[in-house]
Amino acid sequence: MQTPSDPKKFLSIDIGGSHIKATVLDQEGKQIKEYEKIQTPSPASPENLMQAIKTLTKDFPAYDLISAGFPGYVKDGTVFTAPNLGTDLWRNTNLKKLLKDNLGKDAIVVNDADMQGMGVIGGKGFEMVITLGTGFGTALFFNGKLLPHLELAHLQVTKSKTYDVYLGDKALHEIGAGRWNKRAKKVLDNFNTVFNYDFLYIGGGNASKIDFKLEGNVKIVSNREGIKGGPRLWQQDEKPV
Repeated sequence: MQTPSDPKKFLSIDIGGSHIKATVLDQEGKQIKEYEKIQTPSPASPENLMQAIKTLTKDFPAYDLISAGFPGYVKDGTVFTAPNLGTDLWRNTNLKKLLKDNLGKDAIVVNDADMQGMGVIGGKGFEMVITLGTGFGTALFFNGKLLPHLELAHLQVTKSKTYDVYLGDKALHEIGAGRWNKRAKKVLDNFNTVFNYDFLYIGGGNASKIDFKLEGNVKIVSNREGIKGGPRLWQQDEKPV
């Protein structure tokens, strides 16, 4: 862990299906550089994505370490799935190494919901994070510690649809906000029963589309709050895998 005598600056990158967001933070999560974003390239190959990140961050102030959230299943910095970027393009790509090779600093790479959760959780009890964006993401925490990632988005919620499809951005535009909200409420009710979490945070670009009343232990959070999880990933006693 860093100490007050060894302050670090962190490049925090949130890779999404539609945009890549980034900022530079101090170890307390305070912004040193204004939060900026760039459109996710299409096709979103590793090469194209790295070029977009370099373009986005070329005028950023100096930093010591990199934290990146990626929309898929990541283990020890290697991508196994990327449903909204192209799994065939990304499978078995060591994104941690790519970032270090291209930007020159050590990196931690986790699922995007995992990193966002690190930025918003209270740190007590069993907490869950859901992201509603291009796809559907989840993260689980116990007493502030990131638990092993589960790709709940790939579970079937109907005979033909996973959570990722059922509540993704494409579904929102196809069926409209009214029906999408009914789906969202059904999923939240189910998750409350299954996980019995102490607190739930809902992030992602479509979280603001929710129009039904939320329980007292549920809170909508912004992407700007979530990107502050970058420094916390490095400050865990045990780094995520």
